[in-house]
Amino acid sequence: MVCPGPIDTALFADYKEGAGNPEKLMEAFTRAIPLGRIGQPQDLPGAVLFFASEDAAYGTGQVLSVSVGLMMTG
Repeated sequence: MVCPGPIDTALFADYKEGAGNPEKLMEAFTRAIPLGRIGQPQDLPGAVLFFASEDAAYGTGQVLSVSVGLMMTG
């Protein structure tokens, strides 16, 4: 399973607009993410391709966090 962090998609845009203050929400995410940026859709295919490849043939029930470091900070 690939578990993405915040990714700049239409779904994330809707989420931001539902917030009381979208700019403040973006500032909070940017501060919380060690890489200092929201993920982009092109950040995910490599993780998906890994699980679809023979390189992952021996792994079962695995979760790969693609969260630009957000999960490392809790």
